[in-house]
Amino acid sequence: MLKSSRHLILFRGLFPFTFVVILWLIQLAQGFLQTSWADYSLYPRTIHGLAGIITCPLLHANFSHLLGNTVPLLILGFLLWSNYREIAGKVFWLIYFCNGILLWFFARDSFHLGASGVVYGLAFFLFFSGFIRKIPRLTMLSFLLIFLYGSMVWGIFPFDPTVSWEGHLYGALSGIIFAYVMRKQGPQPVNYWAEEEEEPETPESQLTAGEKALLTPEQLARLTEVSGTRDIVTDENVEKTPRVININYDYKEKDDDSTK
Repeated sequence: MLKSSRHLILFRGLFPFTFVVILWLIQLAQGFLQTSWADYSLYPRTIHGLAGIITCPLLHANFSHLLGNTVPLLILGFLLWSNYREIAGKVFWLIYFCNGILLWFFARDSFHLGASGVVYGLAFFLFFSGFIRKIPRLTMLSFLLIFLYGSMVWGIFPFDPTVSWEGHLYGALSGIIFAYVMRKQGPQPVNYWAEEEEEPETPESQLTAGEKALLTPEQLARLTEVSGTRDIVTDENVEKTPRVININYDYKEKDDDSTK
């Protein structure tokens, strides 16, 4: 049991961990080669910037920038795969590409790089999806995210010109959009308070004489109607009376002469 639980935890964290490892390998490669691949990031409304839709989340300005995204990616990715396992991969990649596309169309003219947009997309998806689906454990998760990452909301405003607040904003919008669009996929609420189906009433013909005696006239009248029609009286409903068989005997005295 403990072993299977360990395997389950490792599986849920496998994709987020693998993605983060790729980000660190890319950043380490730039440091080892003493170069910067920022030119391959996203630049809005340019042909060469189209590649940034894919490369933007993979590139970071420095190790500090990457470290700031590493922990949220691991935590939010784990929560996504733990609670939305059936659609987790689809949600991740839809947010990944939708954020890049929105950036390319609407962001200001500047190089945009970093996985912050994906982080915002995952956080807002988990937050809004929990309330939209009305599942208690997912709603509790939404409140937990408020406690952990509630201050993230300030990142969608243009307070710092050196920060790609557009990436944060469009990532958040992507998360909200797909939380609503995919509300019918993945975990669904269970109606625990549904009323139990009432058992059909027993027709009058199936009641014993003692059970009929305990019923009121109104109840008897209602029970005689089953499915909108009245019971048909058959031979089985009619109390059978035993037949009386009469046997007549004629006594005749023995004739003594007949024995001679």
